[in-house]
Amino acid sequence: QVQLVESGGGLVQAGGSLRLSCAASGTGFGISAMGWFRQAPGKQRELVALVSGGSTNYADSAKGRFTISRDNAKNMVYLQMNGLKPEDTAVYYCYVNIYRLGDYWGQGTQVTVSS
Repeated sequence: QVQLVESGGGLVQAGGSLRLSCAASGTGFGISAMGWFRQAPGKQRELVALVSGGSTNYADSAKGRFTISRDNAKNMVYLQMNGLKPEDTAVYYCYVNIYRLGDYWGQGTQVTVSS
């Protein structure tokens, strides 16, 4: 079955950096898109960044601070987060869309930014 294993979350001071990693396995027909979503307490899950084919998309809040990258050979996706702000505090979820199978989510990794 499809498994997504995230790592790299933690506690960081405002202005600091973190790098999230996600390894996908059991992807069968191949991955169409990979990305990251986040959910803060009391809020809906929202897109942070997505990479599909040769294009990337970022939430406005992530532009200029976060960079998503993908290693197709390893079925991995990364999120480099710089200039972190307290409002970036959330659980971050790895996301993949797999051909013919649909959407899958990781278990989430906590990112906490202290002021």
